[in-house]
This record gives sequence, structure tokens and C-alpha cells, in this order.
Amino acid sequence: MTDRNGIVRSRLHAGDVLRTATVGLRTRKMRAALSALGITIGIASLVAVLGLSDSSRSDLLTQLDRLGTNLLVVQAGTGIGLGNAELPDTAAVMVERIGPVEDVAAVGSVDANVYRSDLVPSTRSGGISVSAVDTNLLDTLEGTVAEGRFLDEASAAYPTVVLGSIAAERLGIATIADGQLVWLGDQWFAVIGILDPLELAGSLDRSAIVGAGAAEDYLGFDGVASSLYVRTHPDWVDGVMGVLPATVNPENPDQVEVSRPTDALEARAAAESAFTALFLGLGVVALIVGGVGIANVMVISVLERRSEIGLRRALGATRRHVALQFLLEALMLALAGGLGGVLLGVGVTAGYSALRGWDVLIPTVAWTGGLAAALVIGAVAGLYPAMRAARLSPTEALRTT
Repeated sequence: MTDRNGIVRSRLHAGDVLRTATVGLRTRKMRAALSALGITIGIASLVAVLGLSDSSRSDLLTQLDRLGTNLLVVQAGTGIGLGNAELPDTAAVMVERIGPVEDVAAVGSVDANVYRSDLVPSTRSGGISVSAVDTNLLDTLEGTVAEGRFLDEASAAYPTVVLGSIAAERLGIATIADGQLVWLGDQWFAVIGILDPLELAGSLDRSAIVGAGAAEDYLGFDGVASSLYVRTHPDWVDGVMGVLPATVNPENPDQVEVSRPTDALEARAAAESAFTALFLGLGVVALIVGGVGIANVMVISVLERRSEIGLRRALGATRRHVALQFLLEALMLALAGGLGGVLLGVGVTAGYSALRGWDVLIPTVAWTGGLAAALVIGAVAGLYPAMRAARLSPTEALRTT
């Protein structure tokens, strides 16, 4: 190309730039693949961590919406000097008088063991407790029945029992179709239901659950509740938590403990967020290592291709053309690794989410940010090799071949 002054200037078309930039990639395919692998691992880590984090958080929010964050658990304090770990007889009645309280279900601990057979020694408890409950417990906990039915006003007065999910598993009872019986407190109880896991009351998963009336008549239960499950109006949770201790035990409110089960779920989410930050850091480290690998490969490529550089310079290529060639080669390596990393990260997220039953969520910032990060790393990694290649003079490059 000739300018106004008659000086011939070299010009490189876009197609020529792409063709020359891919020479190293096409002739050294294995090296290019291994160079891009570090970027792939880094980007895949970033995309997968962000995707799994969002999918897990979405599942948790759905879970909290379903269970509600307005359930409170009232228990007697069990520390030194905190009484006998029992709530006053009037606890449930007093709590029901609190205006925002919508539902109250009492649970009492029964001193009895449960077995599949009456021949099992009483010294072997099997890790299954017996709980006497109100018939509205399942509704209060937003629980569900896996098989059979829960206690009602009629069955709660007779020797019938509903098994928690873990209790049923330990007793080897998977169905109630054949009229299952269990030996409970020196007599047979009919199993009328098996519960799904109770996410807000895990201790009941290990319990044989009987009606409070039947527990008093057949098992010597004293009628004193050890726990109260309280549903409140969502807007008044904190206020109700504040007045519950004095309401339950006016004389010794410090002997009453009030907790919210969903706090444990939210704490788990916070812990997962901490791990998310950790894994993101590891992904960034992998990305930087991948960038260093590309820079190293590009430096070696410049040394190996000095004759090519010298020949191109001798034929009219400018320093800018040579620099652009090697910089674009590094960018293409990084972009290939970035695309592979995004696909791998999406695949890992989809697979693990399907395994856990989560909705698959890939935040836009994960894949766009991943590709942008790959390009930035590629540009930084290719800058020095490109400048080094551009500084080679034609005579020096051809003489050292």
C-alpha cells in the first residue's frame, strides 16, 4: 500500500492475521490443548462454583418458603442450675394466649423402649425414643406422611403409633400394609403410619410417636411437655420469641430456651457461602496458573519460530504485525480454554444439581465473567511474548536459526 508521499506501507488483512495467528495452534495441537487446559480448569471451577451456589441457594429459599421461618421451639433449659428440664403443666395453654401465635403442639418424652419383638432384652434400646404428642403436631411442623396416616383424636387415645423415618428404618418396617405391630412399653402397639423426614424436627425422625392420651393410659406418661412447637404470624416472630420465656415460666424465665429451627438452615447456607468463596479463590489460582502456562508456551513458541519471524519481517511485516500475531494466538488459546471451561462448568453444575434434585441455575455473570477473565488472562499472558517477538530484527532472527 502506497501513501500520499509515495512511501510503501505494509498492510495485513484480518484474514491474514487469523491465519498467521493459528499457525502455531494448528501445527502444535497437543501443546495448544495442554496450554488451554489450565484455563479450562480455572474457568470450569468458577462457573461450577457459582452455578452450584446459586442452585443450592435457590433450593434453600424454596425449602424455607415451604417450611416457613415462623416456627419456634420452646424447651426447658438443661444447663447446671436450670431445673429439671421440664416445662410447666400450663405452658401450652399460656402460649396459646399470645395473640400472634397461630398453633401450638406439645411433645413429651416417654420413658419406654420400642422393639419389633417382645423377646428383645429391655437393655437394648436401639436408639429409638418414644414421644407423646398432640394430634396437631404434623400440621404445625408442615410434615408429611410417607405411608398410612397420622394420629387423630380417635387413634390418639388407643395403643397406636406413628414411626419417624429413621425409627421405621431401624425397626425394619418399610410398610404398614400387613398390620405391623411393635412392642412398646410391655404391650403391642399398632403401627398406623410412617413419616417422611421432618426437616424442622430431626429428633422426631428417631421417635415412635404416640398420642398424649394413649401415653398416659398405657405408658405412665405424666403429661408434662418437654418441648413446644409454636407457629406464629410471620411478622411477629421476634416479638413472640421475646415474650415466650416469661409466658411459659413466669417465675423462672431464664430456665426456658427458645430457638428457631430454620436458623440452622440459614447457618448452613452461610457456611456454604464461605466454602463458595474458598473454591472461587482456588478457581482464580487455577486460572492464574493457566495464564502462566500460556505465557511460558508462547515464549517458547517465539524462540522456536525465530526464522518465521525473521522471514516475515524481511518480507515487509512490521513489528506491530508480529506482535499482533502472537498476541492473538495467546488470546485464541485462552478463549478456547474459556469456552471449554464454561461447558465443563455447566455440565458439572447440571449433573450435580440433578443428583441433588435442584433446579439448574447458571448465573449470567458466571459464564460471561469466565470468558472475560479468560481473555484478560490470555492478553496479559501473551503481551510479553508478543513484545519479545516484535523486538526481533530480521537479521538477528535469521542469523540465529
